[in-house]
Amino acid sequence: MIRFDILTLFPEMFDSPFSSSLIKKACEKQILDINILDIRSFAEDKHKMADDYPYGGGSGMVMKVEPVTKALESLQPSNGDPVILLTPQGETFNQKIARDLSSYSRLILICGHYEGVDERIREHLATREISVGDYILTGGEIPAMIIVDSIARLIPGVLGNAESAPGDSFSEDLLEYPQYTRPAEFRGWTVPDVLLSGHHREIERWRRRESLKRTLARRPDLLEKANLIEEDRKILKELGFDE
Repeated sequence: MIRFDILTLFPEMFDSPFSSSLIKKACEKQILDINILDIRSFAEDKHKMADDYPYGGGSGMVMKVEPVTKALESLQPSNGDPVILLTPQGETFNQKIARDLSSYSRLILICGHYEGVDERIREHLATREISVGDYILTGGEIPAMIIVDSIARLIPGVLGNAESAPGDSFSEDLLEYPQYTRPAEFRGWTVPDVLLSGHHREIERWRRRESLKRTLARRPDLLEKANLIEEDRKILKELGFDE
């Protein structure tokens, strides 16, 4: 089991995403444990203020350090539990980070919001900072959903087919090959003959070639770090890739 503790100002945002599909089933099977913590409930003033104006002036509001600290302390994290601040300033999330984080039994996610968070949250509470891309969102709630979903797929028992995750795009730093299902022909659009042949070795070769072809066309930067074998290099050379 892996436990996710998510600190947020807007706990209701998680109701629908985590109450359907594979995430819901994994929670019901006790493979995942997702705990949503409302930061506002730890604010001590009568208005439950979790944000305030920035020192030095400027636009927007800044999340306060006190309620975030108290929320985190209520969880009694151990020294080894990653405390992840979701922020545009963090390292860019990818499949490798997802695999690394999936090895932990507990992850704590702090959802930033407004103009940002008090710097002391970053300095004294977070052990890691993660961004989901070079763009700005209204807060860290959607990034938290992305991270939970991505990591959950790597936990044994979450996916119906245990072989699904290793074949996903980015699992080998390559994009996934094209997929087809019934019918074999629709409006003149046909499935490649090799997939209907029943020759599993030829199918695997076709899929590998298509994966390399698609990666070369769409994300050639991935090929620089992909784990390529000699056969892959021959295929890429045929496709016009010059290392």
